[in-house]
Amino acid sequence: MTSSQVDKNYDGSEAVQSAAAEDGEGYQRGLGARQIQMIAIGGAIGTGLFLGAGKGISKAGPSLILAYAIAGVVIFFIMRALGELLMYRPVSGSFSEYAREFIGPFAGFVTGWTYWLFWVITGMTEVTAAAQYMKYWTHDSVPQWVTALVFTIILYAANLISVKLFGELEFWFSMVKVTAIVGMILICAGILTLGFSDAGDTASVSHLWSDGGFFPHGVGNTLMTLQMVMFAFLAVELVGVTAGESKDPKTVLPKAINTVPWRIAVFYVGALIMILSVVPWTHFKPGVSPFVAAFEKMGLGVGAAIVNFVVLTAALSSCNSGMYSTGRMLRDLALNGQGPRFFTRLTRNGLPLIGTSFSAAMMLVGVWINYQWPGEAFNYVVSFATISGMWAWIIILVCQIRYRLKSDRGELPVSEFRAPGGIWASILSLAFIGMVIVMMGIDKDARISLYCAPLWALVLGVSYLVLKSRDPQAAAFAKR
Repeated sequence: MTSSQVDKNYDGSEAVQSAAAEDGEGYQRGLGARQIQMIAIGGAIGTGLFLGAGKGISKAGPSLILAYAIAGVVIFFIMRALGELLMYRPVSGSFSEYAREFIGPFAGFVTGWTYWLFWVITGMTEVTAAAQYMKYWTHDSVPQWVTALVFTIILYAANLISVKLFGELEFWFSMVKVTAIVGMILICAGILTLGFSDAGDTASVSHLWSDGGFFPHGVGNTLMTLQMVMFAFLAVELVGVTAGESKDPKTVLPKAINTVPWRIAVFYVGALIMILSVVPWTHFKPGVSPFVAAFEKMGLGVGAAIVNFVVLTAALSSCNSGMYSTGRMLRDLALNGQGPRFFTRLTRNGLPLIGTSFSAAMMLVGVWINYQWPGEAFNYVVSFATISGMWAWIIILVCQIRYRLKSDRGELPVSEFRAPGGIWASILSLAFIGMVIVMMGIDKDARISLYCAPLWALVLGVSYLVLKSRDPQAAAFAKR
């Protein structure tokens, strides 16, 4: 199979499927600047912040703020590296396409399937979190696995719409999340300055260092939270997958990527500073959203219910994005001969229905996990998602290094959006990711993902050899 092929649409018409970015690879360019901006802003605001931060606070105390800030700098370098590649060649396959071009066909194969796995597992994570949030109202009267199943079915149905409507839904999902966090920051600022609510008499920025110090459990424990911190930032790279369906990628994508520094500063660092100033870090515990817990400590019961609804929306939004991206990634693999051909098919609305349906079916494994281990479901899937998601970041950085070296030698055109720091920023970012992986190996809760990584690599290696033996040309296809 080649990158330009004739395939059948579901309405029976002939459609030319092209991997060229200029024609959108068969997709409808239905995502506008407003939608791309909010997808970029809201993409990283999900379970990792709203639920995972509770565990991080109990483990590291106020120093979790520093962990988010340092990791945020690394994320900025990763996104600018991705931006440099996107302005060189904007394609919906994104890092999988770049892996094929700058590393080789096998790297593209591994990256595409691993990123697909990441979003399937992330979908499990988000529906698990959503099911936990529902306990705020159900009080365990409804089994957690039942709630997870219902949410999975609803989100699958939501992905059977046009990409334009998907973008509109994500715009409003993200708007709810952003509004909620900004509102929380303003309320906390009011409590600190005006002293209202039950927390008004004790609220003080001194909570950041007076309750056992800034590192109450030592620097080592702060380093151990990096796995959860990096998980919170996973999905920032989703904006790259939208390139094939963006109306004006060369204008919209750089603007979206440049929002990374301020959204990390406001939504992660700023929000945590305000919450931990109003409510001492010792009041938070794993498995409970720090946003909900903070409102309860303030005596604002209605606010806690509102925030719980917002974090529920955030989890469902992230899972919805996962279903969107998995269908596109499977189609990119199929277009390059590295996946079943039927994944290339689009509906008359330009939707990869078969790939999305297959991914949603795989996400049902998360329902089973919720049935078997409702108490540990979130921790199990988070560790899997983190290691598979970071693989995409590693590939982005390696590809940017190789691209920059080639463009500096005049072998490739220079990108209009060059990453600051060049290859050295990417090398330092790779070293940081390496440190996080080491920390995961030390953490007994996260270690399970490292055990599974070699198994997944073995599955991919064997699959690629089988693919190559059946169709050598398809397996070798990648270089343009």
